[in-house]
Amino acid sequence: MKDLQLKDNPEAKRYEVHIDGLVPRIEYIKVKDKIYLTHTEVPKGLEGQGIGTSLVKAVLEDIEKKDLTLVPMCPFVAMYIKRHPEWKKLVLKGINIA
Repeated sequence: MKDLQLKDNPEAKRYEVHIDGLVPRIEYIKVKDKIYLTHTEVPKGLEGQGIGTSLVKAVLEDIEKKDLTLVPMCPFVAMYIKRHPEWKKLVLKGINIA
């Protein structure tokens, strides 16, 4: 897996990476100091290579760096956090990652 060059694209309201002309992304809604991750999408030609997982990790690192509070609405992001509980520290208090 190559290093992803994560780009925050606020105009499109998404984090994205560009790989061979394709754009895996995580869409979001930002409200003040909270970020709602709403949808993760990896183009068909890139599925099964761990790109979605790497993308989520890179986005969580950026959210932590920006000191935002996370509301994981996307099931893929929620599953990642469930499997990597060290990221629960970013999640809005009261939100249960089951």
